[in-house]
Amino acid sequence: MGSDHAAAAERRALGAYVKLMRAAESVTAHLSIGLREVRLTTSQIGVLEALYHLGPMCQGDLSAKLLKSNANLTVVVGNLERRGLVSRCPDPEDRRRVIVTLTANGHRLISKVFPAHAARITRRFSVLDTSEQELLAALCRRLGLGDERR
Repeated sequence: MGSDHAAAAERRALGAYVKLMRAAESVTAHLSIGLREVRLTTSQIGVLEALYHLGPMCQGDLSAKLLKSNANLTVVVGNLERRGLVSRCPDPEDRRRVIVTLTANGHRLISKVFPAHAARITRRFSVLDTSEQELLAALCRRLGLGDERR
């Protein structure tokens, strides 16, 4: 009997996981179409958006905020820097840390691109009503925290 319960719990969890990943991939693919027009990846717009709304950030903090590895974020920021959209400089208070800042070109690009990007997200989520969007956000937050809440 216990194994039937465990098997049912596993099927339920795997089914939810597959649906969550398919939904996330579908939304990401939809948003990527608009980003391709301005030659940005999902990770790159995440960096630009964070800097646009939060200001200059330590690269490590940016990595944690975007849930990207330090190595991955280094590549993303390096590509943005080559395009002249961000700059990196050592933190004057702790030279082991690197501060990432939007350049004037980066600020111009994200301020132009972000409203349309946010509108595409809003349109995509409009299949859910307000309470469903709020519930989804709460459930995703809870799932994302996992065992950290215990």
